[in-house]
Amino acid sequence: MIIQIAKAELRTLFYSPVAWFLILAFLVQCAYFFTTGLAGLAEVQDMIVKNNPGYAGLTGSAEAGYTRRLFLGGEGVFSSVLQNLYLFIPLLTMGLIGREIQNGTSKLLYSSPVKLHQIVSGKYLAIMIYNLILVIILGIFMVTASMVMIKVDHGMLLSAMLGFYLLTCTYTAIGMFMSSITTHQIIAAVGTFLIVFCLSFMDSLWQKYDFVRDLTFFLHLPGRTQKMLLGLITTKDVIYFLVIMSMFIMFTILRLRAAREANPWYVNMMRYCFVVVLGLMIGYLSSRPAMTGYWDTTAQKVNTIHEKTQQLIKEMGDEPLEVTLYSNFLEPSGSKGLPEARNAYLTNVWERYLRFKPGIKFNYVYYYDHDSTIMGKNIYRAFPGKSIDFIAAKSAEYSELDLDDFLKPAEIRKMIDLKPENMRLVMQLKYKGRTEFLRTFNDNIFWPQEMQVAAAFKRLIDGVAPKCAFVSGHYERNIFKTGEREYANHTASKLERSALVNLGFDVDTVSLDTEDIPAGATTLVLADPKSALSEVCLQKIRLYLATGGNMFIMGEPGKQQMVNPVLKQLGLSLMDGVLVSQNKREMPQMQSLHLTNAFLSMEKNPSSSGFKKVPERDKHILMPYAAAIDYTDTAGFTVTPLLKSEAGVTWLKKGKLVVDSAMVEFNQQDGDLRSFFASLSNKTMPAVKEDTVNTAQVVPDTMHNEQGSFVTLLAMHRSIGNKEQRIVVAGDADFISNMRAMQHKTGILLYSWLANGVYPIAIPGTPPRDIFLTITGKTAAQLKLFFVWLLPTLVLLSGTVLLIRRKRK
Repeated sequence: MIIQIAKAELRTLFYSPVAWFLILAFLVQCAYFFTTGLAGLAEVQDMIVKNNPGYAGLTGSAEAGYTRRLFLGGEGVFSSVLQNLYLFIPLLTMGLIGREIQNGTSKLLYSSPVKLHQIVSGKYLAIMIYNLILVIILGIFMVTASMVMIKVDHGMLLSAMLGFYLLTCTYTAIGMFMSSITTHQIIAAVGTFLIVFCLSFMDSLWQKYDFVRDLTFFLHLPGRTQKMLLGLITTKDVIYFLVIMSMFIMFTILRLRAAREANPWYVNMMRYCFVVVLGLMIGYLSSRPAMTGYWDTTAQKVNTIHEKTQQLIKEMGDEPLEVTLYSNFLEPSGSKGLPEARNAYLTNVWERYLRFKPGIKFNYVYYYDHDSTIMGKNIYRAFPGKSIDFIAAKSAEYSELDLDDFLKPAEIRKMIDLKPENMRLVMQLKYKGRTEFLRTFNDNIFWPQEMQVAAAFKRLIDGVAPKCAFVSGHYERNIFKTGEREYANHTASKLERSALVNLGFDVDTVSLDTEDIPAGATTLVLADPKSALSEVCLQKIRLYLATGGNMFIMGEPGKQQMVNPVLKQLGLSLMDGVLVSQNKREMPQMQSLHLTNAFLSMEKNPSSSGFKKVPERDKHILMPYAAAIDYTDTAGFTVTPLLKSEAGVTWLKKGKLVVDSAMVEFNQQDGDLRSFFASLSNKTMPAVKEDTVNTAQVVPDTMHNEQGSFVTLLAMHRSIGNKEQRIVVAGDADFISNMRAMQHKTGILLYSWLANGVYPIAIPGTPPRDIFLTITGKTAAQLKLFFVWLLPTLVLLSGTVLLIRRKRK
């Protein structure tokens, strides 16, 4: 009987122009956004291929693949369709029930041996079938994408299609209920539009209040599709849609039953309340983290944390993990930690980890405080002569916040000292009595990513972390200053997500003239001293190296004599002079140096874990004012050249370097060297290959060949007792300075190798696979003509012919 009613309803739908109009409008909308995006990508690819015939596709993360761009981007198919979906549904459902009442056919239905639930179920089944037609239209473009693109992420598209279908069916259930309330189709359409509109934007209403925020988050329909659109299907989202659909179907049945029965109003109200309470209870229980199931349908599992992070969570076991969010109301980013942003905070930051550790406890501390020494004086300039309490009261008044919900400066300082964290929005993790801070950053992402979270987890588990001690006292590069030649951004800056302190390392300075090297130091760093090291300092470094300590040494041309006393013990030295070349794009001393194959393949060598494959764009490192490294006598060490100059182009300038007048020329009379061998007249050494990593004695044959390549960065290691000693030497200290932010990744790899690869927790990226179109821009234009004009015309003609023939009958 349900199927018979569904068939009759489908005939009614397709014998009316409304259903055909909606199909036509939906088809044109999907076709326009799909083909417009496709044509744009094809034209760009044509232009790139024309200039670079070897082009194999775009690079980047999996989120940047063509599948996401075409279907989920700002102008993508799903994004555009879902934004306008609530405009179509009211037209489809406005006469679903009311039409029967208005035409008098409801009396025939009521008098027939058909039950109310069969009537409602049959009509809703018809609408579900109609919604499948919309899904089929989307499927046409998915199939087309598979034909014109390599390695489409089908899992993501199918998940997005499921989310679209569930949302559409939910909207139509609401529309069916509104149609049962009134016989006027226009009123039913407007009522459906208003309810769907409110549910679509409910997540922005009254978010300051806990109960209201949880309720509006539960009722926000489009928000439930976000994860499905990205390829993550969760049981709580699927159950949620089924619950909402069932609730409105039951509301429709209750409404029709109330029209036939003479019951008091409170009886009918109790029935509605029972359905609501039952639905909310099911929705609440199914949304608990421990009750939620996940299915990442994407080809590269981009919605799932990496196996390394999963293993760390597994090592935590059942021990509780507590996360406390500290939000400073007077700090610019503090608004992202306020109650109205809590759902976004939990979803964007922690839901991926709750999947594997559902028992995480979340606390929230709201306060106001200000320290002009670290936060500036802008707040006092806006309120001259006023106290911090007065400023907070006025700011809370402007933001419509209750200041009583925030701790005062004295209260928060008594609880915890957040001055070292710049009084920013920060999370404190507690596990087995240990605590770690998880920070936010001044970039577009703001929240910590998996690399920072994994580092915090590991520090909590291990209780120890690698320590980098930076030698100070001789005008070395400063790890706390933000000047362009200093090192704060990649070492001690808590505001930079790629800094060592946010990747699991501890960093600090040590003045060896008055202090000893800290016990447990993983790496000692000597970065460009500008005055001679004292004998006391040198003696401590010699002893540290002799006992197998790891060290990172960086020098500069013109100051080779400052680091050579340290390098001498290792059989190294920085050669006199500066590397220069005649380059039309850069000044002669600005060297674009090549990362060697040995460096790029060192991840294959177990003894050199920590080096990871470097992206193609980073295979050239810029070193301004670089010195060449002489490593002709390093018995006992395995030496791996990491960075070399361009053979036949670069030479070692030993005379006076003038860069602001005539072009720099090679001058042999001043001692300039085109070949490293020019300085090795009395040395005879065996030759080795460049990619040799485990050689007892590496000598400069291929690297410093007859064409004149010079090494500016090398790594060396040897076994001392039961440990492996690791050294990195650089002939330039600017290549990882604050100014060279794009090269910090390479610097972090060096620190990682020196720390035996324990930190940072390497979370490899997921490069996209759907990166190349198999069609040209011309073919894409033809597809646009077909999908936007010809196919809709065929649908229009089919609908017109069917309606005319129906009217004639």
